[in-house]
Amino acid sequence: MSQTFRAIVVGAGSISNAWFKPLAEEPVKVVAVVDLNLQAAKDQIAKYELDAIASDDLDQTLAEIDADFVIDLTIPEAHCMVCCKAMEAGFHVVSEKPMAASMDEARKMVATSEKTGKLYMVSQSRRWEPIHDQYRRSVTNGQLGQLTTVNCDFYLAPHFGGFRDQMQSPLILDMAIHHFDLARYFTNADPVAVYAHEFNPHGSWYKGDVATTCIFEMSNGMVFTYRGSWCAQGCGTSWNGHWRIVGENGTILYEKDQPPTGEVVEKAEGFFYPCKDAVIEDSPIEHKTMRGALREMLTFLRDGTKPQTECHDNIKSLAMVFAAMQSSREGKRITIEI
Repeated sequence: MSQTFRAIVVGAGSISNAWFKPLAEEPVKVVAVVDLNLQAAKDQIAKYELDAIASDDLDQTLAEIDADFVIDLTIPEAHCMVCCKAMEAGFHVVSEKPMAASMDEARKMVATSEKTGKLYMVSQSRRWEPIHDQYRRSVTNGQLGQLTTVNCDFYLAPHFGGFRDQMQSPLILDMAIHHFDLARYFTNADPVAVYAHEFNPHGSWYKGDVATTCIFEMSNGMVFTYRGSWCAQGCGTSWNGHWRIVGENGTILYEKDQPPTGEVVEKAEGFFYPCKDAVIEDSPIEHKTMRGALREMLTFLRDGTKPQTECHDNIKSLAMVFAAMQSSREGKRITIEI
């Protein structure tokens, strides 16, 4: 019989509904739910029929409750405080994205993980989609040769209302972290520098700059270009974006959430070299999104295998976000520092 792990959930807002079901499907017992709104914690405990205490006192809960790890589902502005307190109290932590509300906070979280010896990982949920794993495997299996170019287009027109309509950089700060992280995931490359231009198109219902073009210099000389808008009416892309990854020997596309397709050079002769279909790999991923993240945490607890989105790695994706915003506001190329 598999070992049952004990978890403290911090944050009982709407995102917690995406976590309680996979927690019930894994050998995890939720022993406490913490929220500044005590009634919200009680309501989630009742809704999911948990044998757990409800609390509005994080410090007391961390001091008194025995658990194997903490799940931070609070707002981004609270992640640094919650995660650092949890690690300092002796707990491993998995949190919702983004890692932090600033690079200084993210660096503090990495330093706290190192100081305490506790793991901190981020649930970058789109990495645990089988089609994304399939694309990554197909791109990095060698058939494209050295990768040279990555393009992602993201165009939708959601009318959220609320806080996103008032943000200074809603697209980059609230959404593009997914695409920036996927670019790293698909290619095994890291960011070096960026030049970005944000703008607010005519007819926009957002206060801030909701469209952008970013040119990232990546490791190994690769260039990643990101074009996106959250106020582009008609002909929308997938929420995951439409992708083109080019290598010296061919190209593989991923569009509209359909299985990847591509072509690679068959014979190096003629004006246009003849091509054949690229090999599209299968993916072994069975459990998606939050459950995928949760299973990586549980694997770490069992045998010490480091999750792919452990804080030392995920901070690189967050750095792309803040560097892009800095580049846009300063109108210049920014070297990305972790």
